[in-house]
Amino acid sequence: MKIKTERLLIVPLGMEFLSSTHEYSSDLENCRLMKHLPNNDISETISFLEGVQAEWKKEKPSYYECAILKDNEHIGAVCLYILDDDDTVGEVGWIINKKYWGRGYATEAARAIIDFARNELKLKKIIAHCDGENTASYKVMEKLGMTLVSRTWGRKNKASDEEREELQYSLDLD
Repeated sequence: MKIKTERLLIVPLGMEFLSSTHEYSSDLENCRLMKHLPNNDISETISFLEGVQAEWKKEKPSYYECAILKDNEHIGAVCLYILDDDDTVGEVGWIINKKYWGRGYATEAARAIIDFARNELKLKKIIAHCDGENTASYKVMEKLGMTLVSRTWGRKNKASDEEREELQYSLDLD
């Protein structure tokens, strides 16, 4: 799988991206508002990438973790998880190395993976979640045409013990 956009190339994430993945996924500033990050050490990043590579080998993956490349440099990741047995609903997510924040790369990559979900996988709906303080992420969701559908309390991010607000956005694809 390769998806080209105006500025980016989106390819399967794997062990060849270990160093660059660990750079952004272990950085507290980069991940402080994320549920499953930051990674505490390289072994967590290795374990994650091994799981991703195994999923890519399946005939029908239940999720798609992709590297985002800009001029052949790995700058982040975008993912699509299939949420239901009918293969109609997916969840999209992204992470961009903080060195590349504010340039629209997350929006461009997420739009491309949503197009893949619609056109190749025939999904009917996409959702996304973020921490209520993650302004950059919910602005990406809004740029993608997603609508805020819920605000709930009780989100726990890996880097914090406090409960936080979680926002859920949704986009109908048909």
